[in-house]
Amino acid sequence: MNTKNKAIVCILISAFGFSIMNLCVKLSGDLPSIEKSFFRNLVAAIIAFILLYRSKAGFSCKKENLPALILRAVLGTIGIFCNFYALSHMVLSDASMLNKLSPFFTLIFSYIFLKEKLSPFQCIAIVIAFIGSLFIIKPSFDLTATFPALCGFIGGVCAGGAYTCVRYLGIKGEKGPFIVFFFSAFSCLAALPYMIFFFEPMTLQQFLILIGAGAGAAVGQFGITAAYKYAPAREISIYDYTLVIFAAIWSFIFFGELPDWISIIGYVLIFGMSALMFLYNNRHAESAK
Repeated sequence: MNTKNKAIVCILISAFGFSIMNLCVKLSGDLPSIEKSFFRNLVAAIIAFILLYRSKAGFSCKKENLPALILRAVLGTIGIFCNFYALSHMVLSDASMLNKLSPFFTLIFSYIFLKEKLSPFQCIAIVIAFIGSLFIIKPSFDLTATFPALCGFIGGVCAGGAYTCVRYLGIKGEKGPFIVFFFSAFSCLAALPYMIFFFEPMTLQQFLILIGAGAGAAVGQFGITAAYKYAPAREISIYDYTLVIFAAIWSFIFFGELPDWISIIGYVLIFGMSALMFLYNNRHAESAK
């Protein structure tokens, strides 16, 4: 198996892991989103801690990278809170697709803050993807109905900002496992006051499901890290959208949910722009050789 095929296998495993995380979050019932995120991040923090300890890579960072680490942790934490709220109150595949807007926002933030070039085609793709998100959100004057979708959208924005920080930290030579550990530990600490004062008791089944969510997230994080080690993002990122296919399957099997035709139009617009961006990036990479 060549390195690109290894990368594709890894990113498919990652998408499956994250889809299991999303499923477990929804299956855990009406527990507060912050409580769900605490257990999800606790498992990831423990796994990252073990990896750092065994590799003897250390638990320190470069001093100049600390502001970016904190910003990545803040944006990632807000993103998870919003995403988990959306997952708990929306059709599973709808919430998953809104979170997959993050690559488009990564382009925007990378252009603004990292001074990376943004072509006219990429600008058009971002606008069309945003229009696609409106088909899923279905804005209305009924804030109660729209709020979960808006949370999902904000979660995608924050995830895009967090991934921009990860890209910056990678350029600056920060260790991947430490970035995961710092973010996961920060998120747990951010949720801790809520857990102390507003903790809602859960059943053993809910606890085990949330541990499953953390395990799924760990598979997703380490799978995608391995994937991008084997091949650049432009060659494999499109395969990450299989998450939405998995989510649609789980949504139907476990909840009997199917997206409506308006949401499906949004899926087509967002996925279509992602596919075109994938082809565009590969073509330009080939012509640059």
